[in-house]
Amino acid sequence: MVNNYLRPGDPASLLTATRRRRDRDALAGGQVVDVLVVGGGVSGVGVALDAATRGLSVALIEADDFAFGTSRWSSKLVHGGLRYLAKGQVGIAWESAVERARIMTTIAPHLVRSLAGVLPVLEGMSGREQKTIIAGLRAGDMLRKATRMPRSVLPPPRRVGPQEALRMIPTLPADRLRGAYVGWDGQLEDDARLVVAIARTAAAYGALMLTKTAAIEISADGAVVEDRLDGGMFTIKARHVINATGVWAGTLDNRVRVMPSRGTHVVVRSHDLGHPTGSLTVPVPGHFARYVFAMPQPDDLVYIGLTDVSAPGPIPDVPTATEDEIDWILSIISLGLARPLERRQVVGTFAGLRPLVTFDGDDDNQESSDISRKHLVLGGPGEVVTLVGGKLTTYRRMAQDAVDRICDIDCRTQDLPLIGAGRIQASNAVPPRLVRRYGDEAPLIAALAEHNPSLLQPITPPGSGHDVDVRGVELLWGIEAEGALTQADLLERRTRISLVPADLELVAPVAAEIVGTMASA
Repeated sequence: MVNNYLRPGDPASLLTATRRRRDRDALAGGQVVDVLVVGGGVSGVGVALDAATRGLSVALIEADDFAFGTSRWSSKLVHGGLRYLAKGQVGIAWESAVERARIMTTIAPHLVRSLAGVLPVLEGMSGREQKTIIAGLRAGDMLRKATRMPRSVLPPPRRVGPQEALRMIPTLPADRLRGAYVGWDGQLEDDARLVVAIARTAAAYGALMLTKTAAIEISADGAVVEDRLDGGMFTIKARHVINATGVWAGTLDNRVRVMPSRGTHVVVRSHDLGHPTGSLTVPVPGHFARYVFAMPQPDDLVYIGLTDVSAPGPIPDVPTATEDEIDWILSIISLGLARPLERRQVVGTFAGLRPLVTFDGDDDNQESSDISRKHLVLGGPGEVVTLVGGKLTTYRRMAQDAVDRICDIDCRTQDLPLIGAGRIQASNAVPPRLVRRYGDEAPLIAALAEHNPSLLQPITPPGSGHDVDVRGVELLWGIEAEGALTQADLLERRTRISLVPADLELVAPVAAEIVGTMASA
């Protein structure tokens, strides 16, 4: 098995504008690859890594940027499939639990940490409801044990008293609180960071990676593509083509029936919930095993979601939340709070389209929340292979299943660490934020401030009185190593500043100055 850690800053992993031009020229010049992957979300980069580590020559094309689509709009969880277990979907739950263990212990331990999920017991909750919660948490813990996930990584569930529950979620209604059940799951530092780490690891194993390159037409032996950065169209020749374009898969393969479902989150400041240390879990009245979560994030924000609403019609590049969805989220989460959240406290929203697929025998009229999260692989040698459906947590297994269709070499990604997966300690020279987001590459990124120490400080416009906890060195690293080609790539996906529009407006001029200084250097 391939199980070596990549050296921090491995030159082969660096996704630069120069490398993109070189890869583009090679493919436009007629280089034939074993596998052409279409789509740069988590599924696509996962396929590229899987194929490259099996020794196949690989090229990946993406119409815009890594994680441009659904992959950046998740709840930022690497979860063990408890919801699927509650609905009797044992196979999906087991697959999720297995992949969670791999990501948290070997593949990307630097990008994921344990998160307590707090389900309050409020006055009036029936004994039956509590027994259902206990049974679900115990079943989930059995899956954890079966995957050999250490208790030190994910503790077992437990019941806590009112005071401990309030320490974790200070805005719970103390007068009605009788305690809480606490379970644990994995939380990503950021979903887009995971995608970029996978992409760079694939590049380190030889994959050619072309963003800003759209597939106009695909076939079993290649694709006609448009270069949206430098202009022009050309043909890429490949022995196999894998379509991993997610919610857009049906536009390139008419065999696929995708039913998009919109998942919306709202963003609030952490202080509005008393700086919680756990995720507040509130059941949706009238729905079995469906919840709204308020999930604390590292940057003094809380994401609250999510909806599961059918979204037929044309597919937008960037889905948007509706006012009805925002109001619904606030109303449900407020059922577990001492004081309801108000619309004015929402500082941002985001929404993504799940690429749900239906299978033979499915009810066309069922709610999107009831459609299976199974993934689907269509095709094999001599035809386009299309991968669609599934979940962020199971991206690696989805990629394995897709590449298995065209290759009989054993998969090698089960225990393959991503770039940055080595552990280091924060220090005065290396801020904790960089360690959280870049793992053992953090010292390299901190060193970019050697001649300008201000680049290690939070981006703070003069006189603003407000810090955005993104460091200038992160913007430089995004350009030097992570394939960022535009300011939008940096602010919307490498750093996620754009999740709070007011923060984006505040720091965009500063970011432009930093990037401009680098460009002129």
